Amino acid sequence: MAEALSFDVLIIGGGPVGGLLATVLAQAGVTVAVVEAASPEALARPDSDARAIAVAYSAQKLIRASGAWEQMAPEAGAILEIRVTDAGSPLCLHYDHQDIGDEPLGWIVPNPAIRRAVTARLVAAPAARLFAPTRLKRLERLAGRVEAELEDGRILRASLVVGADGRGSKTRQAAGLGLVRRDYRVSGIVCTIEHAERHHGIAHERFLPGGPFAILPLAGQCSGIVWTEANAVAAAICGQDDDAFRAELAAKIGGFLGDITLVGPRFHHPLTLQFVNEMISHRLALVGDAAHGMHPIAGQGMNMGIRDVAALAEVIVDARRLGLDPGTPQVLERYQRWRRFDNLLMLGLTDGLDRLFSNGIEPLRLARRLGLATVDRLDHTKRFFMRHAMGVVGDLPRLLKGERL
Repeated sequence: MAEALSFDVLIIGGGPVGGLLATVLAQAGVTVAVVEAASPEALARPDSDARAIAVAYSAQKLIRASGAWEQMAPEAGAILEIRVTDAGSPLCLHYDHQDIGDEPLGWIVPNPAIRRAVTARLVAAPAARLFAPTRLKRLERLAGRVEAELEDGRILRASLVVGADGRGSKTRQAAGLGLVRRDYRVSGIVCTIEHAERHHGIAHERFLPGGPFAILPLAGQCSGIVWTEANAVAAAICGQDDDAFRAELAAKIGGFLGDITLVGPRFHHPLTLQFVNEMISHRLALVGDAAHGMHPIAGQGMNMGIRDVAALAEVIVDARRLGLDPGTPQVLERYQRWRRFDNLLMLGLTDGLDRLFSNGIEPLRLARRLGLATVDRLDHTKRFFMRHAMGVVGDLPRLLKGERL
């Protein structure tokens, strides 16, 4: 048997969430092994991802602390305003960052830019080691440690294993952790456009009969599109030639951005809600989409994963400073208590918004339009919602407050 390599933490999955966790832990002196099925080149240059990701104000602080923000910043667009409307109604909800300060509400960043920057920081971190491309042949959670065998026979040992391997997490499945799931039976069409007119840092969220339609400001005169339709309709729309697709998209947007040009490929992804009953098990913790996946209606999916990273990194580092084993139930329970309510609240909020705005009953349509207009006039309530969207509400881990881990 090959000689075992020992680490403090073993992370399964080297995407943005797993990569950020590994990087901030390594910067705090925690030794980390990351096992990833894709090669570093594929991680850094995904060829099937056109998503524009909303990065909340607090999440950006963690990304900056990891050292990855500087590389992705040139492709990021600041969110200065948000305008929410319902199916052509003149009533709207308008957020303006100047109502609560000088900082943006957040940023919109192409997911490939996030992956490139995070992968670069992970590879450069002295206390982290990326094993890729490879898969696990065996993972055992023993009484005092976890032990993994890779496809090539190498043995990795650690105090704790973290599942950061996405919605279809094999780590979660192998642990037998129960999953609650809802299929929305719709897909999100994602693409990037370039346009003749400036977007002025305004993010638009429109609730249309087919589902939410978002126009998200990227750097320069580019925007990311998230366009929700029934599964079959989304597939048919994406299957059109470029001219037909662009014409249909332009009609959805309206003329305020001027002429539009498609930049790069377009894709459609089925939308589901899912979450685990338990985020932890014996010497195991789940983060990001392995633990929860939500509707993109509020743009909080990546942010909730980053909040998981901040909380788990803090409890691990605090445990080690006290000379404690980070894989013990006491340490992991602190992580779960910290994250459970926040995750369930956001899952419930996004699911509730989808149910509310996908309902075409006329009295309900009138009520929600009046609701948007009413909230728009309640300055205190609006400021609370803006602070929540920025991720600065609640019991925040140190990294989300811009403090050292």
